[in-house]
Amino acid sequence: MDAQEFISVAWDAASTAGALIRGHWQRPKEIDYKGAIDLVTSVDRESERIIVDALQWAFPDHSILAEEETDRRKSQSSFLWLVDPLDGTTNFAHSYPQFCVSIALQYENETLLGLVYDPIRNECFKAVRQRGATLNDKPIKVSTTNEVDKALLATGFPYDRRDCADFYLTYFKAFMTRCQGIRRGGSAALDLCYLACGRLDGFWELKLKPWDTAAGSLILNEAGGKLSDFFGNPFTIWGEETLASNRLIHDEMVGIAERVVQARVD
Repeated sequence: MDAQEFISVAWDAASTAGALIRGHWQRPKEIDYKGAIDLVTSVDRESERIIVDALQWAFPDHSILAEEETDRRKSQSSFLWLVDPLDGTTNFAHSYPQFCVSIALQYENETLLGLVYDPIRNECFKAVRQRGATLNDKPIKVSTTNEVDKALLATGFPYDRRDCADFYLTYFKAFMTRCQGIRRGGSAALDLCYLACGRLDGFWELKLKPWDTAAGSLILNEAGGKLSDFFGNPFTIWGEETLASNRLIHDEMVGIAERVVQARVD
């Protein structure tokens, strides 16, 4: 396997898609609704087409799963590309500059590489398994904050938040009353990358999809961070719970999340 070839093709695809996104982010958008608050724009779809076409041309035997319309999973392939062509669509639709392209490659169900590109800030986060993580090709590491009391955390809310607001807000309150501050950026992929480079100390969110977390989770792991579910069990991109940290505050964050669950049971 040539990881450099994989990352080179992924970067070419992400940068081309990023140029498209950058050219449209302050223009009027063509918006469709997948749900009451779940948006998709024509730029999401065009970005996905650019990336999928590039990956399919370079690696015709690989499987591809992307957020909007692409499910080209092949039973005989050990490689699976996971693509979010525009993570942070609601931000993009409102011309709020917090969104990115996210591309990951799995080999036999393990994430081999991840790339997250913010076309507005021109920041590209990359990681190859066991080779570390970078931001614009410079090595990055997680923060050294060792208490939740001193931590800046991030979160997001699932698309069913209008129906489950009280449930999601119990977690928000539990962390808000323990940490220094909470940010809600609107792009899980960027949240994980910001955690990887020390801009954040911890992150939690429910009901993320594999294309939301595949690239960012590898970048965070390679930068020295840690991920799990809300009970501290091993993280999987196919699960419904994502709890991530700089590793130093992980057990404390798990304890806070566990107490929320216990309070609901009691």
